[in-house]
Amino acid sequence: MNTESAGAVLKYHRGYTRLFITGIINGIGDRFSQVAMLSLVLHLTGSGLAVGVSLGVRVLPFLLLAPLGGMLGGRLPRKMIMITTDLLRVPVALTFLWVDGPDKIWVIYAASFLLAAGEAIYSPIRKSSIPLLVNRERLLAVNGMEQLMTGMVLILGTFAGGVVSLWFGPQWAFILNAVSFLLAALLLTGIHFPQGHGSSSEGKQAQAQEQAQERSQKHDQAQGQEYGQAQAAAGSTPFSPSLRSVWGIVTGSIILQIIFAFELLVPLVNGLDNVLISVYAMQEFGAGDAGVGAFYGALGIGLSLSFLAGRLMHKRLLLGALGGLLLEGILLIAVSYSGSFVAVFGLYILLAFTGGIGNACLDTLLMRETPVIYQPIIFGWLTAFSSTLLGLSMFGAGLVLEIMEPRQLGLWGGVGFVCIALILSLYAKIRMNKKKDGLITVPWKSL
Repeated sequence: MNTESAGAVLKYHRGYTRLFITGIINGIGDRFSQVAMLSLVLHLTGSGLAVGVSLGVRVLPFLLLAPLGGMLGGRLPRKMIMITTDLLRVPVALTFLWVDGPDKIWVIYAASFLLAAGEAIYSPIRKSSIPLLVNRERLLAVNGMEQLMTGMVLILGTFAGGVVSLWFGPQWAFILNAVSFLLAALLLTGIHFPQGHGSSSEGKQAQAQEQAQERSQKHDQAQGQEYGQAQAAAGSTPFSPSLRSVWGIVTGSIILQIIFAFELLVPLVNGLDNVLISVYAMQEFGAGDAGVGAFYGALGIGLSLSFLAGRLMHKRLLLGALGGLLLEGILLIAVSYSGSFVAVFGLYILLAFTGGIGNACLDTLLMRETPVIYQPIIFGWLTAFSSTLLGLSMFGAGLVLEIMEPRQLGLWGGVGFVCIALILSLYAKIRMNKKKDGLITVPWKSL
């Protein structure tokens, strides 16, 4: 994946171009609001517990509502859902302006919960919309651009959000966040989905293109797609997959089993690093808020650079995902031993670089292996579980840091990544060897 391929995606897939731009706008707006919100909470209360509660209430909605977003994606037009959630979040983003004293801190908690609820519904719908808007052979390029988008949001959103909050006050950051939702909703109105998946149609040509993309998947996955289409034709419209049929899709694909295990195991360890990045900057190196910003900027740089190297993994996606996780673990171990701020800054760039490539490979595998009709509900459940486990991991990391040194915890976090990568690699090797020997059947054949 290079600049040319990224440019081709933006040029020939105008729907995804709008989705990409809205992701940047929403992401930067959210960063603006988050920085300003944390600053406001500290100013009003001076309590670390209040900050923890403000962040914690953003996790709970994902467990409750992300599966709902996935189910809605199979029943209602996806564009309508995304536009509606953006518009509903405009007044919620403005409620922060009412907070003028400690007695109204509850408004921050409630608004944070509602904003996260909107994101919990929006996120799986957005992700499952990507395969409908781009050609199958460009999915790796697009998922690399998703990592670029995250990197840009980290760099621009965190830095610019801090500047706006410092120079103009947190109120302007909240207003800009509300404006970002409105702009995103307006951009989404110009997206055209294939027939049956959005509120507008590109006609039979787009639908035929989508069917051709699905036919090019592996034999077993093609059978799963035929099963899903048959179920949709026999049942009500729009189609809502049953848990039994989704289970058949997952158990019939070794790749999907590995992806699900990845999404359930990695967040348990990833929360440690999310907490430690601030602890390293402030406690280990005494760099304060500037150090925290620098380390997050390093992550943004690494993610932005990762999209340039994704093409090297075009035919080795599983290797890219598991190899990236293995390298992340090794780099985290190196971070735990490093005594130089500059060295850790560089290690975080490399860590995000390898992680970005791995994430792009993983998302591409998931989109290729999952029939389109099942993607909203699967993305919804994965978002729910991974976000919840990440939140629990962050909470657990805070507790463990009371009895363990940060560098020791970072070491164990890196070891955890290495172990997960090795276990999943071994599982993949064993299962694929059995499949070659004809010892694995496809469950949906008997459904």
